[in-house]
Amino acid sequence: MRGSFREEAVAARTSPSGLERFIAGRTLVSGDGPAWKDLFVQVFSRRSEQEPFLVPAVAEPLVVWVMSGEALVEERDLNGEWTASQVRVGDFFLTRSQTPYEMRWRSIGPSPFQVMHLYLSVPLYRRVAEDVLGCTMPPALRDISGGKDQQLSHLLALIHQELTGEGKGSDLFIRGLAHSLAVHLVRNYAARETEKEDRQASLPGFKLRRAVAHLEQNLAAPFNLGGLAEAVGMSEFHFSRLFKKATGFSPSRYFIRQRVARAQQLLQETDLSIIQIGMSVGYSSPSHFAQVFRRETGMTPRHYRAAKSISVAI
Repeated sequence: MRGSFREEAVAARTSPSGLERFIAGRTLVSGDGPAWKDLFVQVFSRRSEQEPFLVPAVAEPLVVWVMSGEALVEERDLNGEWTASQVRVGDFFLTRSQTPYEMRWRSIGPSPFQVMHLYLSVPLYRRVAEDVLGCTMPPALRDISGGKDQQLSHLLALIHQELTGEGKGSDLFIRGLAHSLAVHLVRNYAARETEKEDRQASLPGFKLRRAVAHLEQNLAAPFNLGGLAEAVGMSEFHFSRLFKKATGFSPSRYFIRQRVARAQQLLQETDLSIIQIGMSVGYSSPSHFAQVFRRETGMTPRHYRAAKSISVAI
């Protein structure tokens, strides 16, 4: 279902900035310590309205669980038609997409829109699939948008309880919950046919997170593919190929988009001058910054700031 697209058509509407920052909002709590070996979990408070953004492909199965609020969520393949799901507390999304796709939403009602993101480790998923289904190649998971599953919600509520408890959770209990979650997903959401594509051809989510974080920390510096590949422990060629497969963009192209995304944020949320903002994201020439910004967003920095100020006032 994930199709090809014209890069410039998406560029004006997407501003990804880190796997856990692909969606604008505030991180409330996260669990990524020793006790969370098989799970990477974060809880976010989202904006009431989110413009279209690019969701990258990752190797790990991803569950997104609505914890507060209600929203109309829309998804589409790149350059495809939007499909909508109205979600509320307890609803979930499940994906293990091999290609990027787009998403947007609009909150309904006064309650804050809060969600939990949970990534299940590939090694655990493989072990459980082999044990439950007896298959050497783990099956693909079906994409679920706005699903309802009481047993899944119960497991996720227990995981959230451990995440927010003192001491960040019991190692033994969290491992048990991770195994239970993996079994539940395999039993209920495995696709009928075995996944044909070699999962080793995907960039692991933890390496994608590390790469994007490295880029974000060095937005003011010149792009350095060698340093980026070294940061994730891969050759430049291998890293570039898998990074483009996961995000839809080459590392250098993604770096430019990330710079522009940071500039958009600063234009909306600060009173810094346009020259200061351009320099903070690596552009010493105001004209060059304006040229790049307009190519990516369809507006000059000045017009973008003015348009966003008007929308906030309304």
